[in-house]
Amino acid sequence: MGLKIFNTLTGRKEDFVPLQEGKVGMYVCGVTVYDLSHIGHARCYVAFDVVYRYLRGSGRSVRYVRNFTDVDDKIINRAAQTGDAPVDLATRNIEAFHRDMDSLGCLHPDVEPRVTDHIPEIIALVERIIGNGHAYAAPDGSVYFSIDSFPQYGQLSKRNLDDMVAGASERVDEDPNKRNPLDFVLWKPAKPGEPWWESPWGRGRPGWHIECSAMSARHLGETFDIHGGGKDLVFPHHENEIAQSRAASGKEFVRYWLHNGFVNVDQEKMSKSLGNFFTIRDVLALYHPEAIRMFLLSTHYRSPINYSARNLDEATGRIEYMIETVGKVEAALADGGPEGGEAAADVARVRGAIGEAMDDDFNTAAALGHLFELCRAANDWVARKRKTPGRIETLSAIRKVLAEAAGIFGILERPPATVLSEIRDRDVARLGLDVVDIERVIAERWAARQAKDFARADALRTELSARNIDLMDSPQGSTWRVRRQAQE
Repeated sequence: MGLKIFNTLTGRKEDFVPLQEGKVGMYVCGVTVYDLSHIGHARCYVAFDVVYRYLRGSGRSVRYVRNFTDVDDKIINRAAQTGDAPVDLATRNIEAFHRDMDSLGCLHPDVEPRVTDHIPEIIALVERIIGNGHAYAAPDGSVYFSIDSFPQYGQLSKRNLDDMVAGASERVDEDPNKRNPLDFVLWKPAKPGEPWWESPWGRGRPGWHIECSAMSARHLGETFDIHGGGKDLVFPHHENEIAQSRAASGKEFVRYWLHNGFVNVDQEKMSKSLGNFFTIRDVLALYHPEAIRMFLLSTHYRSPINYSARNLDEATGRIEYMIETVGKVEAALADGGPEGGEAAADVARVRGAIGEAMDDDFNTAAALGHLFELCRAANDWVARKRKTPGRIETLSAIRKVLAEAAGIFGILERPPATVLSEIRDRDVARLGLDVVDIERVIAERWAARQAKDFARADALRTELSARNIDLMDSPQGSTWRVRRQAQE
């Protein structure tokens, strides 16, 4: 049926038809680098990482642009608190952001523009908007976009302009330089001690909204295919982007608008004021990156997602099962067996179902459900006798589909034993356990079993169980794992 995308602008799913066949231009709003990035940022950038991966994996050539806002009130204020130069603070947080994204397995965009590298483009764009009668310069050196000049304002956010004007008019601190209380700033005059650039309106710096219009036009053209970001950006940021970009060019700005849902924490919206704010770095210290990706992708990107220890434990168990399955399939294939049969038809069916789910507005939740179905089938085939007709062919086909899925979802790409060890290390650290002590007790229990002191062995198993350690015995010895909350 082809790829369908839910377009925020029209409020419905639409067939995806790019401007140029086989090529896609995609812009995703990046972070304002005044601090470390949080789990809400992870939700956004993992979601669009999968969009990027899927579009590329479908044979399209994709140019992915994600910006950095590296000059802003928040950066200036934070730099004043820390004693840093704003540019140094921004650069340090960009480096931290890259480390976080690399840890989460996100591919690098093709271009990562910084606002401070695009001041000439921003100034030129503001001049065009003024020249077209959609903006005006104020006496203090500010430049404002005139909302009254753009009747389509509010189409993206589905807001009524008259209601917005009435609400804004009630503010007692309204800027006297504005002709309409909804007019938004394109250029700000410099304040003492702030970064500034020369412009036709005096020394100053860009407003927030204008930067994305300038950078997307520079790197993707005045009209491009996909613009993404969090739902919190629909208004006013993306609404303002549309107004200023169309006011400058007179052309359609973006064909498809995609917005991911919010992250809630224990059913409450994540915010610093509530004290439920988690940086990506904090979460990575507790949970494996592949578990975090599994957690984030197990809900459709447009829906809200609830961040909780239970949900992350559950996601860890799911990714662990999938990784173990990959290991078992690889071991079975290495062990070999008679060939000459045909792969089970269900493998092709599940592969098709994964593609259909992704073509339905990038429905990762449904696609991962089909992938789990494939893993269950894989374990069934691994357990069958080596001489079962079609066993090797089916496992080979399953391994190929798992590899394809790995490329789409950014999981299952590393050696299973390595990832399982890393998951266990985080489980241990999260519960404050001592690996050396656990291994000592396990060795003591094994010795008791060998000596047929089963009462002692059972007592040691009970001791470990009380510490959330589950044992798996085999003729070769005992292995162990941490029992998580979701498994209780």
